[in-house]
Formats: sequence, C-alpha cells, structure tokens
Amino acid sequence: MNFAKNIKFLRKRRGRTQDDVASALGLKRSTLSGYENNVAEPGIEVLIAFSRYFGIAVDTLLKMDLSKLTESQLGELERGFDAYLSGSNMRVLATTVDGENRDNIELVPEKAKAGYMTGYADPEFISELPVFKLPFLLSNRKYRTFQLKGDSMLPVPDGSWVTGEYVQDWFEIKDGKAYIIFTMDDGIMFKIAENRIKSEGKLILYSLNPVYEPFKVRISEVREVWRFVHYISAELPGPVLPEKELISTVARMKHDLDILKQKKAELPEDPVSS
Repeated sequence: MNFAKNIKFLRKRRGRTQDDVASALGLKRSTLSGYENNVAEPGIEVLIAFSRYFGIAVDTLLKMDLSKLTESQLGELERGFDAYLSGSNMRVLATTVDGENRDNIELVPEKAKAGYMTGYADPEFISELPVFKLPFLLSNRKYRTFQLKGDSMLPVPDGSWVTGEYVQDWFEIKDGKAYIIFTMDDGIMFKIAENRIKSEGKLILYSLNPVYEPFKVRISEVREVWRFVHYISAELPGPVLPEKELISTVARMKHDLDILKQKKAELPEDPVSS
C-alpha cells in the first residue's frame, strides 16, 4: 500500500507542514506522523478526509506510487483528471494533424462554443472544426484559435480571433499574463490570470475592462488552458487615453451641473409666510 508514501509526498509537494495538514483534517500531528511513517493505518473516514483534502481518489492514494509519475501526470491528477475519480483514463488533448502529421490550428468560432463544452475531448468533434496554418508559429507547439465574445477584454475588440498555445503544466501559469481558460461552468474565457494553484487550488481571473470585477475559479473546474499568443481582428482597438477621458468626463459633469443650476433658477420661489 502506497498511502503513507503518497500523503507525505503530496504534503511536501504543496509546501505544507505536518501541523498544517493535521490542523486541516482535525488530527493530532503525532497521528499524521504515524500515518506518514506507516506505523498506523487510517480508517475509512480518515482515508476519505485525505482524498478530499488532496483532491485525489482513495484508490489512487492507496494503489499508485505518485512519486513515480511525471510532472504532467501529476498535474493532471491535481487538476481533477484522476482515472479513479472520473472513471476514465487521464485525458489527452484531442487534436488534428495535416497530411505530414503536423498539428493544425483548429478554429473555434462563436457558433461552435456550445458544442465545444461537450466535445472538447472528442476527436470526432475536434476533427470537424475548421483548421489553418500560421507559418510564424513554432512547429513543435500546439495552438488553437477561439473567437472572442463580449467587451470584457477591451481594447481587444469583440469578435476577435484569439490564438493560444496549449499549456500542459498549469503550475507554469504566470501572474499577469493573458490566457484562454476553459471551464465546464463558464465556458471559454479570455482573461489575465493570477496563479494561486499551490496555495489555494485556484486561479484569479481579471478582465482588461475595469468595469468587470475579478473572480476566482477552482482549478478542479478547469479543463483547458491556452497561453495567449496573438489576436486577429477586422477592427482597430479603441485608443486608451485615460487623461483625455477624464477631462471629457469632468466636462460632461460640469455641463450637467450647469443645466441643473439653470433649472433650479427657473423654479418659482417658495412663498414666504407672513
């Protein structure tokens, strides 16, 4: 049984102390130490607690030696793609290739996004998407292009085609960089990311348009991450001129205030009681 080795491996991998884990699970530190050193055996309730804490199935904790997995396999487990949790093998990105076995760039237009929600891992669905090539992109990387919808990433215009490079290891997501994030709840999103996977198991996503508030996404909800490479648009992005916009806003406010003052001056005076 690999349980003792695995919980110690996962705890150290996530930078947690025995006190941290014991406190989170409601255990004594000495009890956790006993589990890690294989001198005590946990009951079913404790096994389930560890499974929930690490987000990894009980069978995986018991049967697999996690220290022998590759970084990408560990990343898949930690992102929720556990064979014992999902009932299937670890997901491999569905893709298409040309006649010379080189990766295509699949195009996901707005009308195909609903189908992508269920067909993203289906090779047959992916094979039906339009494909194209861009000669200035690296041939040993995987790219996909998604059509942007909405104004949350202005000045990138609505309707733009945003190309991303597939990210295998989500721990490599860099703070302040733009990514295409695909989740089952929110669909395809183009956002600026803050990586809190190690500390909280989450990403914080920001829009370029300050009207939109940032929000958190649990990494277990994420299905794909694509690092922003470029975008194509038939429209020029609007100018970002904050100083002039501020001046214009103040001028409009002054104009509105003048109108209010004028209307107030035109109102009849209240009669003075004798």
